[in-house]
Amino acid sequence: MNIREHDIDGEPPSADVHAGEYVLGVLDARERRLAELRIETEPAFGRLVADWERRFAALIAEIDPAAVPAHLWPRLRSRLGWSPVEGAPPRGLWNSVGFWRATAALAAALAVVALFFGRAPAPTPPPLVQQPPVQLPPVEAEPTRPVTLLARDDGSTGWLATVDRRQSKVLMVPVPAPADAQGRIAELWLIPKGEAPRSLGLVSTQVAHSVPVPADLLAKLVAGATLAISLEPPSGVPHSAPTGPIVAKGGLSL
Repeated sequence: MNIREHDIDGEPPSADVHAGEYVLGVLDARERRLAELRIETEPAFGRLVADWERRFAALIAEIDPAAVPAHLWPRLRSRLGWSPVEGAPPRGLWNSVGFWRATAALAAALAVVALFFGRAPAPTPPPLVQQPPVQLPPVEAEPTRPVTLLARDDGSTGWLATVDRRQSKVLMVPVPAPADAQGRIAELWLIPKGEAPRSLGLVSTQVAHSVPVPADLLAKLVAGATLAISLEPPSGVPHSAPTGPIVAKGGLSL
């Protein structure tokens, strides 16, 4: 059965399909003779045959030849409509010795031509099952938190601070600076308006981190309060009051 016999619409194959069938050697003897006549009388059809020969020549070149028993050649020649003994072979790549010795090449070529011609039956996809839409719970949008800039005496930024009331903490992002020559460390202070400074603990001068806020001070993190950083001795933290210089400060933004 040749490829055209798979057509379900009953239409004759196009010239390109016919040329591909001829090159593959899937035509019977009568159809092959008609194809050879077209090659001789229709230059355009001859070019299509040459194109298909070039396509499959590259495929065949990649496959190592395999030895075929001698008794198989007469059967092949008879099946193809040739004389069982050597004679003038018909033209076309399909009569190539290398082609027929590479039996795997023929199978591969048939698969390729099925893709080219669209003859291979497509697998039937499984029926789509309509799934009810998944109702996701509403996600509460994370509020935008203002950033408080803690500036140094020269006006440069020393730290950026963001208050997270829900988590009772302050995120501190330092602008990296050298360690204090005297070995002092940075301590964060909350200075409510009209009140004394209250220590929130140590802060890093190199990496971002969170500073927990005690419950009794959370209510004092309001607009008008000040965040400040001083340099303090490592021992005794949290200190009851700043003893070293204030190196950065800023009005709290909420």
